[in-house]
Order: sequence, then structure tokens, then C-alpha cells
Amino acid sequence: MIRKKFLFSKPVIFTALTGLFVFIILSACFMRYIFSGLPPVYEMEEYTPSLTTKVYDRHNHLIHEFSIEKRSMVPLEDIPVDLQNAVVAMEDRNFFKHAGFSLRGIIRAGLYDLITGRAKQGASTLTQQLSRGVFLTQEKKLIRKIREIILAIQIEHRFSKQEILQLYLNEIYLGSGAYGVKSAAKKYFDKDLSEITTGEAALLVGLIPAPGRYNPFANPDMARNRRNLVLDVMYEQDYISRDELKKAKQEPLPVRPPAPEKKPGQYFIEHIRRILEPKYGMDVLWKAGLNIYTTLDIEQQALAEKIMNQKLQEYDEQVAKGLGIEIDPNDAEADAPSQTDEEQATPQERDSYPRLQGAFMVRDVKTGAVRVLVGGREFDESKFNRATQAKRQPGSSFKPYVWMAALQRGYTPATLVKDLPTMFYYDGRNWHTFDENADLYSLDLAKQTFIAGKDFNVWVPQNYGGKNDGWVTLRRGLEKSKNLVAVNLIDAVTPRAVIQVARKAGLTANLPNVPALALGVSVVQMDEHLAALTTFANGGIHTDNYYVERVEDANGRILEQHIPIETSAFSPQHSYLLVNMMKGVTQRGSGATVARLGRNVAGKTGTTQSHRDMWFVGMTPHTAAAAWMGYDDDTSHENGARFTGSTTARWWTEIMEQILKEEPNDDFAVPEGISFSYINPTTGKLTMPTDRNKFLEAFITGTEPESF
Repeated sequence: MIRKKFLFSKPVIFTALTGLFVFIILSACFMRYIFSGLPPVYEMEEYTPSLTTKVYDRHNHLIHEFSIEKRSMVPLEDIPVDLQNAVVAMEDRNFFKHAGFSLRGIIRAGLYDLITGRAKQGASTLTQQLSRGVFLTQEKKLIRKIREIILAIQIEHRFSKQEILQLYLNEIYLGSGAYGVKSAAKKYFDKDLSEITTGEAALLVGLIPAPGRYNPFANPDMARNRRNLVLDVMYEQDYISRDELKKAKQEPLPVRPPAPEKKPGQYFIEHIRRILEPKYGMDVLWKAGLNIYTTLDIEQQALAEKIMNQKLQEYDEQVAKGLGIEIDPNDAEADAPSQTDEEQATPQERDSYPRLQGAFMVRDVKTGAVRVLVGGREFDESKFNRATQAKRQPGSSFKPYVWMAALQRGYTPATLVKDLPTMFYYDGRNWHTFDENADLYSLDLAKQTFIAGKDFNVWVPQNYGGKNDGWVTLRRGLEKSKNLVAVNLIDAVTPRAVIQVARKAGLTANLPNVPALALGVSVVQMDEHLAALTTFANGGIHTDNYYVERVEDANGRILEQHIPIETSAFSPQHSYLLVNMMKGVTQRGSGATVARLGRNVAGKTGTTQSHRDMWFVGMTPHTAAAAWMGYDDDTSHENGARFTGSTTARWWTEIMEQILKEEPNDDFAVPEGISFSYINPTTGKLTMPTDRNKFLEAFITGTEPESF
């Protein structure tokens, strides 16, 4: 009997089994390593690429976008069919057939890389490109390629082809900071995605492998050849006809990037960025696709910027030519007369003049919603916001706080107050008046002894123009912006009382406890000053300025919404009396240029020492606005054209003439407890019905003059 022998001996079988076991273990470890580097594919359902945050004005007009990457998400049905077909034809012709990867493509790419010795051929399907773009790195390594294929298979299993194509077209980088086809259409053609042609769709698809190389602005010949290649492939695969192919190839390429649009409201946008970025963080504001609904009226903003820039340019030219501007006989802060030809500046002197700067702000009287915010003339040149960041002296526009303090102390609009020279001296601790009965000459003599002493400071304020009227009513003192009335008032009611009024109105600036406070020697911000003065127009109710109505996340969930907060600061009666006097400023006083609006406007001009700051703040019952002009370096206007607060009131009026077009011409509501009596505007006493020189004045009931 013959015994059969085994083909392999036991040691050989043992060695083979051991090798197989080791191979299985190593393979398992390798696959564990491969899968450990893969993210869960279900995250694709919640994947949110870096989105653009959109900013809207009060009428829901899109006015700005915050974005790190220029990207917009678009549903597939809104993407042109030619663009979809071009991507499939050029990048993955079997996209609708494969399960996420192409075995033939991988083998072809592998052989090419082996022959050339370079890892160049990608052979990636659209799904692989998407998995790499969303979850993986761009480095060319075998491990990354394996992970890419596995992840692509998982994506194909979980999502439809349409969903994959949609995300790919929104995710792909197309150069110049543009992610996704919608942003690229805007970047290269300045068009909405729905408006692009077949040739333009082919050009965008041609950018995919190398956006820098095929950029039409940098390399037009290469871009044209690449576009035509895409069109040829589309024709070969029956996506376009021969006529469409010929027509598309004849389309011109874009020559240069669309010029960045100079949009209005950049100071406003920067201001809300400064508000929201610390609150939400840079990543959320710039990448999370928020929707920010603001208080801004972009149309009003645009016209305000246009008019302000135009007027300041005219004033610059006047200064450069050494010309003055026309005198207004009703203007207590009148501009200087025109200069003669001999006094005009030389070209060298004109070149040395700095540019006038300005700021303008409009808000709703009752709510505080800011409708216009102009922080300067050229945002690109200077992002410094002169409406919200600059601190400037308000000059006579500070006087309403003094008048309110006087009203609270029992003064009426008909009370006679001193418009007489007064000397103040400082004894090292407090300011005192020297001699209220002395005339200007005796004061001038008396102050010489104080000037000689080292322990005393002397201040002798004067009216603009140096004239005084002796005694005037409280109303006339405000209308004509009488400096001597203001300092005598603050001396009577105390600076501390005025500071308390300013604080209650909303000013947070440092306010010195000195008589000169009445003339606006402290520095304030325009936004605070406007909000504070608006308190009087709102019946004594203070509301803060606000800029954002609400913020929503990308899914429409409200993250914040403005809730108005009202603070009762002054009585409606005192507020009405003050506003009624401020109406006189725009009818007969230093702001009489505003009268041409034909509206009920309460306002106040302001001009600081040496004409460094020129203000006008005006209010209707519904809308309040502040305007400022001056030089950033605090240059004086004493030489050349002497601009004043009345100058500022002129361009304030031009802007508001447009802004107030649709606003009803209402008057300020008269609260209960107010009565009206005819008085003599010079003496402040009641008049007889037959008197010709009379004025209908408002009083808190019971405070009317008792004598004729």
C-alpha cells in the first residue's frame, strides 16, 4: 500500500497561517487608522460653509455684506443648466453613473503618476472633490486618497446626486476670493448668477483646476483656450449645439475686475461692526451668515453724503481763493465780508490748506433710531467717525442746557436777563463775578489789577461782535445766541445745575464746573449731543440712539432685537417752553436760514472760539439732525472765510429739505398746563390788545407776567 504525501509540510502551513494572521492584523490596524481619520458623513447634513453676513436698511434693502470668503449658497434649481452641464462634462462625465469613485480613472492616474514619477493626475470625481474640499486636506498622499474614496462612497450612499452637485457648486473655489458659482459670477462678470451666458459658464468651470493660471484678467489667452476646451467637451457630449458652440466661443472675455462700487453708509457699517463684533465674535459676524436689520435709510444716507461733500468742497474752494461768503442780516453769528483780490491766497498757500471735514446725523425723535450717519467726507481716506468718535467743543449749541436750568429755577421766556458785560475772577478755589453794575470801561480798568496778580485768573466774556443790549428776555437771549446772557444765567443758576441738566438729558462727557461751560467749552460727541438735545423735542423723554433693529442667524432665528427704553428726564411743560424758544432761533435768530423749509423746526447754532467748530442741531416733532464742520487738526477759521454755525445750518437745511419731504409739517404738541399770553418782546410785560409791538408767548399756567 502506497501512502500519499502532503503537498506542504506542517512547518510550511504554520508559517503561511502565521503570515496570513499577521496580514489580517496589519490590515485591520491599517483600516482602523484609515477610518479613524474620517469624519462622520452625517456631518455633511449639518455642514455650513463660511457664509456671508448681510446687512439691510430700514426698508430691507441690502446695503452691505460681511465676509471672509466671497460665498453665497444657491439652490440647484437657481444655477443655470449650462453651468451644471459644463461641470459634469469637464470634471466628471460619469457623475450620474458611478458610486462615488471611478476605478478606471484611478488606474489611469496611477499609471501616469508611475510613469512620470510625479503625483499629478487626480482622477477625482465630483464627489471625491467635494469630500476633499469639505473634510480633508489638499495634500497628495496615498492615505488621503484612500480616505477620500471611502468618504465619497459614504456621501453617495447618504445623499442624492442633485444634493451632491448643489453643494459642490456652492463650495468650489474659483479664485479671487470667490467660493461658489454665485460669488464667482459677481466677481468676474458683475452679474447675477441667473444672467450668465454659456460662454461665461464655461469660463467659470475652466477655472476649477487652477484659478490663478486661468484667470481671465491675468492670463486672457490661457483663459480663452481653457474656456473653449470646456465648450468643445460640452459639444462632444451633446450638451450644446454647434451654433451654441460657435456663439459661445465668440463671446468676449471680461477685461478687468468690476470696479468696487462706492456705496454710501460706510461710516454707519463700520459703526455697527464696532458694536456687533465684540458681542458675537469675529467668526460669527464674518462667517455665520447673519442677517442684520438696521435703522439706516440708505436713500437719505446717500443724499446727505452727496450734499455735505458738495458744500464742504465749495467751502474749501472759498478758503483756497481767499473769498468770504454772503452776510445774512438776520444772522447773529454772521460770516465775515468778502475779501478783496489783494487779500486772496497764493497757490502755495492754497495747497497748504487742510480739507474741511464734516459730520451729519439724523435720528427719530421718539425712538432714537438713527436714519443717517455721516462720519466724514471720504471713508477710504479716513475711517475715523467724527459723529461717534470725535470730541469737539459744541459752542453755543450747548446753551439749551443752560436755558433749561433757568426754566427749572422759575425763569419764563419773558423774564428779563442781563446782556451786560461781566468779569469773572478765580480765587484759586471758585469763580466769582466782580461787579455786576460796572460798565465795560470800568471793568476793563478793574481787571488790570487782577491781571497783575499771580493768584487770580480773570475772564471777561463778550457777545459775538462785541455789542450788548442791556436787558433782554430769556427768549431773545437764546434766539440771538447772546454769550453775556448765557454766562449771567449760569452764574445765577450755578454751573452745577447746568451739569445736572446735561446729565439728565444724556451727556456723559466731562463737564467742568465753571461759568465758561455756558459757552460750550467742554467737548462732546455728536451722537450724544444730538440725543440729549432731542430729549427736549420729545417732551422731556430721553431715548438713546440705536442702530440695529434685530439680528437673525442664518436660519432666521432672532438673536437680538431692540427694545426701546424711555427715561423721563424733564417735565413736558419745561421742555415745551425750551423748544418753543428754540423755534425762534430758526425763525428770527442765528439759524434763520432754516426758515426757508417752511416747517416748525427748533434748533441751535454753535461756533467755538476762533471758529474751530461750527454746529447746527435742529429738530422737528418727528426728526432730529445734527451737523458739524471743522478741521481735524483744530485749525482756526479766523483768517480767511469765517465760517460759523450759521454756515453749517445752511447745508443742514439743504439736506433736510430732501429728508423731510414726506414728513407731515406738524408743530410740537402743547402739553397740559401751558397757556399763551401776548407780551412786549422788549420789556417782557403783558401788552394791551391794541398794542402793535406784541408777541404771543408760552408760559406754564400761573407764571404769566402780571403787569402791563
